[in-house]
Amino acid sequence: MKFARTIRFDKSDLNIFPVAAEEGELALVGTFSFSNIQSQDLKGKVKQAFSNGFIGCSSFGYSTLVSLVKVNEDDLIKLKHNVGQYFIEHYGAPSKAIAEKAASEEINFMSDLCKDHELGSLLSVSREWSEEGIKERFRTLPKAESCAEQKIWTVVDED
Repeated sequence: MKFARTIRFDKSDLNIFPVAAEEGELALVGTFSFSNIQSQDLKGKVKQAFSNGFIGCSSFGYSTLVSLVKVNEDDLIKLKHNVGQYFIEHYGAPSKAIAEKAASEEINFMSDLCKDHELGSLLSVSREWSEEGIKERFRTLPKAESCAEQKIWTVVDED
């Protein structure tokens, strides 16, 4: 199954988000992390996370980009438990069952977002407030163009 994993091409995420995700974490779209924020409270690093961040599911920090990777069912079961526990601790979910159901919905949403794209492709998110609530747009950079699995970089000086 395809899923999203945080990826970092440079150190910018470390400077622009309140907490940056570690590279290589499984990731969710993460809009739930803004459920208690009003539009007027979106400033600075929080605004950057809102506008352009996926959420890594180990650190619960943000990442500008995610790369599509193959995961197995055991990875997703662990992810469901981890995110469910986070929902209990940080959002007051009333029970493990309810928290894990919400986690499963988030996981399914990300999985559906990834399924039609090639492994190694990159995804980005753009969020804004609208009259109906939070509006999201996703962009995909196909693997051939993304350099998502490139191991060696060549530096070329330009005049």
